[in-house]
Amino acid sequence: MEVVPVPVRSDNYAYLLIDQTSKSAAVVDPYDLDKVVAAADSHQVQITAALTTHHHHDHSGGNADFAAKFPDAPIYGGSDKVTALTNLVKDKSEFSLGSISIRCLATPCHTQDSICYYATNTEDPSQPGHVFTGDTLFIGGCGRFFEGTAAEMHHALSYLGTLPNNTIISNGHEYTKSNLAFARSIDPNSKGLERLSALVDQNSITTGLTTIGDEKEWNVFMTLDSSAVRDATRLSLDVPAHLIMQALRDAKNDFKG
Repeated sequence: MEVVPVPVRSDNYAYLLIDQTSKSAAVVDPYDLDKVVAAADSHQVQITAALTTHHHHDHSGGNADFAAKFPDAPIYGGSDKVTALTNLVKDKSEFSLGSISIRCLATPCHTQDSICYYATNTEDPSQPGHVFTGDTLFIGGCGRFFEGTAAEMHHALSYLGTLPNNTIISNGHEYTKSNLAFARSIDPNSKGLERLSALVDQNSITTGLTTIGDEKEWNVFMTLDSSAVRDATRLSLDVPAHLIMQALRDAKNDFKG
């Protein structure tokens, strides 16, 4: 199993999820089909499916072109709002791409049809899994609550946190630098954020370089019970987690750093 990020637009990512045994690939959020096809050609793989993380145009906007070029390839997604959808999936839906097993995790909030795709290699269980998180979980951050609530985002991130700690994250946008700046304003003494800062300094593309375990250490949206987050939001330990989540998201929306 190999994952290849394909930068599209100004900061979006599409991905190739490659089964090296069959030389086939699923495309995650193929917004710019020409770039995705060029990447597949360079890796000498055949595109056989599309996985859509949510219906927003910058993620599903290439699906119509995909359907026209690959009419026999399924297009997976979480609702009929997804352009050119052929295969509706829900929480815990499963399907395969060659030797790759793909499990769907419903994470409604950013949109109500947000689906994260957890991929594992059935031929080599020792290989870390890979999760495509769309606009739900970012490196050091999370998505806006466009169609959902703080409680839903808290549940979504907690759900992703149940994946093995070595699960590699591929997210929908290159937002890591700005997420790091906000996280430092909340928890300036975090050792984890020192590691994230070094990663940002050394890499212009950060997706695919961090894990669920990393996020549980440095992502302030996944550490709502930390003293730094409670102090920054001026909310005590007896305040429900979703109110902390809302306060953090409001602060991030207004952040100018």
